[in-house]
Amino acid sequence: MRLLLVVAVALADADGRVLLAQRPPGKQLAGLWEFPGGKVEPGERPEETLIRELAEELGITVKEACLAPLTFASHPYPDFHLLMPLYICRRWEGVPAPLEGQRLKWVRPRDLRDMPMPPADAPLIPFLVDLLGP
Repeated sequence: MRLLLVVAVALADADGRVLLAQRPPGKQLAGLWEFPGGKVEPGERPEETLIRELAEELGITVKEACLAPLTFASHPYPDFHLLMPLYICRRWEGVPAPLEGQRLKWVRPRDLRDMPMPPADAPLIPFLVDLLGP
């Protein structure tokens, strides 16, 4: 089975909310809410991927020193096995904007369980609740 390395980030605002992006129509798992991020390209470190993806998808600038590894997901899908490190980020430059047609929503950690998310994301929620509070 193919291993897919995807990296994600929980952007946490001053109120302890986390930013989610809704997968747009036409993409796999369309309509589900997820943490911003993307596929790690060959020769790219996960932190570089997040810096690139956040600029492309949300128009924000993140410095590598502001990305802290939190946990990871390991989840089998029918066609591949997903390995997804999750970082936490509390500082960035700019205002997140939906540059790729996705919807964005700030969500309290306790409410993440109420959001329809990909199966790999569910095990990440307790770590965010522990870190950021309900």
